[in-house]
Amino acid sequence: MKKPGFIFDLDGVIVDTAKYHYMAWKKLADELGISFTEEDNENFKGVSRKRCLEILLEMGGLSVSPEQFNGWLAEKNEDYLSYITGMDETEILPDVTKVLDYLKDRGIPMALGSASKNAKPILEKVKLLPYFDVIVDGNAVSKAKPDPEVFLIAAEKLGVGATDCVVFEDALAGIEAANTAHMTSVGIGDGSVLSAADYNFVDFTEIDFGFLDHLIAKANLVP
Repeated sequence: MKKPGFIFDLDGVIVDTAKYHYMAWKKLADELGISFTEEDNENFKGVSRKRCLEILLEMGGLSVSPEQFNGWLAEKNEDYLSYITGMDETEILPDVTKVLDYLKDRGIPMALGSASKNAKPILEKVKLLPYFDVIVDGNAVSKAKPDPEVFLIAAEKLGVGATDCVVFEDALAGIEAANTAHMTSVGIGDGSVLSAADYNFVDFTEIDFGFLDHLIAKANLVP
């Protein structure tokens, strides 16, 4: 029986770290005199740190030297890391572990595909690292979502064809990346925002084992 590969984004899908990213970006924005709201932060989901800073500076109409740019990148990351220091299993989003357990018990290959450069330490903090056969994060890619690079690398490392992969994403850029790679896309969050996904759920509490079995079976229907 051919097995599919299941690929999960991190922030907003597995753990609730989006709030920490917002806090760090908000702190920097305040320092720069740029108005930055939670609605603005939605545009940063699934996007690389570098691109996020570019967007923030565009919002403020600021042009800076490469040295200053890199300094602010480092500052944002240091603030973010200070916020996530105390993370533990309570940060795992509802029923994520239930889904991971079900797939693990069936020997389904699983990967993490995230723009975060802190993915591995976060997974270690919440004790989910053993579930994943492959970690592809911001340290391993050169192109940010919606480019499908992160998911294609994950599929290759899992030894699974792209069309046999299922991607769980909470960001439109991630859904677009999965669709471009011809993978099955599952949106986690607001269905009106993630309408391009093949399937949509508010969160993992809406996903039952029958749906997971359906996704697993789909791999055997693809030539």
